[in-house]
Amino acid sequence: NKWRIVFPDNGRQWKDWKQASTFYSGNRIQTTKYTWFTFLPQNLFEQFHRLGNLYFFFLAVLNWFPQVEVFHREITMLPLIVVLLASMIKDAIEDYRKYLFDKTINFSKTRVYDK
Repeated sequence: NKWRIVFPDNGRQWKDWKQASTFYSGNRIQTTKYTWFTFLPQNLFEQFHRLGNLYFFFLAVLNWFPQVEVFHREITMLPLIVVLLASMIKDAIEDYRKYLFDKTINFSKTRVYDK
């Protein structure tokens, strides 16, 4: 039963508030990075910005050519898949925790200060 106290503006900056309220119509907090639809593409995009993941991806692609094949194709893809899957699970859990925290903050009681 914690309360948040919101201090409204005293009317001096009415134009600024009116302009900002069109962009920020709601008063909810959202710190999550992903949605259900953007999780996979956005997470893969972020994962392949890491040099180690690009290296393993390059090895997996290179191993699909018979002239330079060192290991079986599936064995070369295994480390990349394991690392990507572990990172995805970690990011999903972290984003879900942020979602739950945002939900508790957004539905908490507020007390408005007014002279």
